[in-house]
Amino acid sequence: QVQLVESGGGLVQAGGSLRLSCAASGRTFSSYAMGWFRQAPGKEREFVSAISRSGGHRSYADSVKGRFTISRDGAKNTVYLQMNSLKPEDTAVYYCAAPLNIVTLRTDYWGQGTQVTVSS
Repeated sequence: QVQLVESGGGLVQAGGSLRLSCAASGRTFSSYAMGWFRQAPGKEREFVSAISRSGGHRSYADSVKGRFTISRDGAKNTVYLQMNSLKPEDTAVYYCAAPLNIVTLRTDYWGQGTQVTVSS
């Protein structure tokens, strides 16, 4: 079992930045890939970004490519999502997911979510 706790959400103006964190526990951190998803009001949850077990492979949704960066810190058992040049359409609840199948994007566990609101 994996426990995930997100933090770092908040209210920011368009063009601003936020860094989300997801602290993981319960299984060896380096044994699984992780990812971020988001869900805006009235919309389905969508993939944002994923990172492999080693951190050597990263993938992004087209909508965030070039603006968001995913990373992981094995010493802290934490995965991060650095979000720059934020847009109002980035407003959503952001969820951490693990372990993540990078090919199918299926996951076993979700965090509780953290709200990101971008004002225009």
